[in-house]
Amino acid sequence: MVLPPPDRRHVCLTTLVIMGSMAVMDAYLVEQNQGPRKIGVCIIVLVGDVCFLLVLRYVAVWVGAEVRTAKRGYAMILWFLYIFVLEIKLYFIFQNYKAARRGAADPVARKALTLLLSVCVPGLFLLLVALDRMEYVRTFRKREDLRGRLFWVALDLLDLLDMQANLWEPPRTGLPLWAEGLTFFYCYMLLLVLPCVALSEVSMQGEHIAPQKMMLYPVLSLATVNVVAVLARAANMALFRDSRVSAIFVGKNVVALATKACTFLEYR
Repeated sequence: MVLPPPDRRHVCLTTLVIMGSMAVMDAYLVEQNQGPRKIGVCIIVLVGDVCFLLVLRYVAVWVGAEVRTAKRGYAMILWFLYIFVLEIKLYFIFQNYKAARRGAADPVARKALTLLLSVCVPGLFLLLVALDRMEYVRTFRKREDLRGRLFWVALDLLDLLDMQANLWEPPRTGLPLWAEGLTFFYCYMLLLVLPCVALSEVSMQGEHIAPQKMMLYPVLSLATVNVVAVLARAANMALFRDSRVSAIFVGKNVVALATKACTFLEYR
């Protein structure tokens, strides 16, 4: 299939979100290191960013070209590439916070890191879906139904980011080392896979998209996010006495469980 000319505004906005968030992550990595080591880290992140930018130069243009079509194949590639690199940097930031002395790291900086991720990650997903560019979705009801389903994806992304943020925001976490690693990489895996599933459903539906038939993502989300997140947070509170568990997101998952259960019953 021959792609139309790329949407320049979409390409610029996508590149701005990606490179802006990467630049802030690089600033965290450089700031966490002192002395000669800071120079080495600075060189490494600069070389990595140049290589990433060379790849982004082509992929972002392809994404901008398919944005008015019913396909989202290049969007899935770009999402996978972005999260893969972002989470590697985030892991080193997290480890540097763990190695720092208690109180050595500014708690405001930790909160700012969480805020950055909470805006950029769901925001990029909504940009890649580009619902406002889907001119073939003509009815208001269908567009709003699709927007509601995408909003659930964004909420799941925030849920996963909240679980990760609970590892670096407090000066000391009450979780053992194995639980920290399991939590981080479980969220990492879901951040990579789940949005790609949602994008693939949009792509497979084509121009005759029917939001009520997009059931793969809700099923996977129910099992991997809603159920597991509630169990994980309950285990942290019961076994490790972790008082920093987000009660709000526990409530969100309980509501999601009830809502999706009703949806599945009606669908059957």
